Amino acid sequence: MSNAQHTPVVPLEAGAGPENPPCPACGEPLFGWLSERPGLRGPVSRCESCGLGVVGAPGDPEEALRELGQDGLRVANRAGFAASLGSAGWAGLEPGSRYLFTVESVRRLVARRDQVVKSCRWAPAASLAATWQTLLNSVTFGHNVALAALGRGEAARAKHRWQRRIDALASVVLAIPALLIAIPIELAGGLSRRGAVISLKFELL
Repeated sequence: MSNAQHTPVVPLEAGAGPENPPCPACGEPLFGWLSERPGLRGPVSRCESCGLGVVGAPGDPEEALRELGQDGLRVANRAGFAASLGSAGWAGLEPGSRYLFTVESVRRLVARRDQVVKSCRWAPAASLAATWQTLLNSVTFGHNVALAALGRGEAARAKHRWQRRIDALASVVLAIPALLIAIPIELAGGLSRRGAVISLKFELL
């Protein structure tokens, strides 16, 4: 007979409190993920249950639903390989970001207004660009510099001019190597339903 002691399983609800407010999507506690970054409205928290990320104050379901819209949208997937790989360098952390959605968090939110997710499709080109930028963010002072230069988003630029010059040079020199790495990562993400960008459509029950 084994004398080994089993570690008790602690439910997520046990972490609820003033420092861990409820997730707008599922009500489970939000836990700290990233400290405040330039261009973001505050630190980033995340839900361990549905995966929703929240930038700044915890917010509420109504606000999150307004951001989702009524019929569907395209979102950077916080459950994607790019988000897991990039962490603070993830391209989905754009300036002004508020809610960082996953498919599961969207399902739970739209259920509040008697909707379901009708379709969830990987967006290959946008996903590849996001993963490529996530890799470049790991070597630049600023954030999303390359995509902004291509007119595909807004950058959080580095504070000093010399840093911005290095970022521009790094983005050019490393563009092809980063792309060659991004392609297999994003193919794996798309095939495993963890693509960097997904298109969602909703319908009423």
